[in-house]
Amino acid sequence: MTIRLIVVDDDPLVRAGLALMLGGADDLEIVGEGADGRDVPGLVARHAPDVVLMDIRMPHVDGLTATERLRAHPGAPEVVVLTTFHADEQVLRALRAGAAGFVLKDTPPAEIVTAVRRVAAGDPVLSPAVTRRLMAHVVERPERSPRRAAAAGRLAELGDREREVAVSVGHGRSNAEIAAELYMSVPTVKTHVSRILAKLGLNNRVQIALLVHDAGLVDEGGNG
Repeated sequence: MTIRLIVVDDDPLVRAGLALMLGGADDLEIVGEGADGRDVPGLVARHAPDVVLMDIRMPHVDGLTATERLRAHPGAPEVVVLTTFHADEQVLRALRAGAAGFVLKDTPPAEIVTAVRRVAAGDPVLSPAVTRRLMAHVVERPERSPRRAAAAGRLAELGDREREVAVSVGHGRSNAEIAAELYMSVPTVKTHVSRILAKLGLNNRVQIALLVHDAGLVDEGGNG
């Protein structure tokens, strides 16, 4: 099955470079290009992409705002943020908005192709190590953040076992690591993650990790 892509970046050279590197993959097709976040709704409506590659810094509507607006709609395509930053508050905002991950603009072509394929398959493009690094770069301390009480309230909707799994996700652990730590099978972990996503209305496990961090649970050690 061909994965349909839209590339949104205000630099025509970047768009051309991405088109060149992604166009060489038999299962990827760039169906549209945009130079600003304000182009996104029309492009998505016309081309029905599976994935949007979105730059952060654009002149009129930035990629973060465009991502928030796009992912607010049911059935929206997945978003991968294009950035020159390894981790900062802008990237975290994009992930909270529902982006499936981020790739650096200088990432090797083969890795970008792999990232697009993974996102199209429903697998966020963030390894446990990257998740841990992102958690460490949040500007606001959890105990001072206005998000803490709200995040804790949302996590209270989970059962005890689901909460344990959520906190482990927040610590950046893989499914296999969670299974070993909590004495359950990997399929059971996956089932719990799916239930957590459904209960909390989240898009992916990265958002689970961010919610756990906002609640202050990553500082508590163990499973909180």
